[in-house]
Amino acid sequence: PKSAALISSVPTPDELKAQELDLDIIPKEDIKLELTNRAAEQLQSIATREHSPSAGLRIAVESGGCHGYQYTMELASERNVEDYHFTHPAIIPSNIYIDAVSLGLLNGSTIDFATELIGSSFRIAENPQAKGGCGCGISWEMK
Repeated sequence: PKSAALISSVPTPDELKAQELDLDIIPKEDIKLELTNRAAEQLQSIATREHSPSAGLRIAVESGGCHGYQYTMELASERNVEDYHFTHPAIIPSNIYIDAVSLGLLNGSTIDFATELIGSSFRIAENPQAKGGCGCGISWEMK
């Protein structure tokens, strides 16, 4: 099961300007991110293990990979000023941090956590901005 993620924080125009980012803030009503229960439970486990309710997953999109764009994911101790902060509505803490530039390329996506024989990892399960990608699931092409 998955749920629409709640928006906990949005960067302000002044915060973006201080970071020298010339971006429009996406209105809250136009932002959609879904988080599976599996992903939220894993994020909750990480926050508990780190003894930090603000610990979470930072997701970004960078140019590169075999299809033009690639996802990067890393553990984060807290929100950066240019980040949008998302949480699962019922499983807390379950923090996702996405920078203002990347959110435009991730808006509408589903964040999942998959466990397979070769390992476990967070994944972007569905991204409506992507039209194709490679078998690794990391690199993709924009619509």
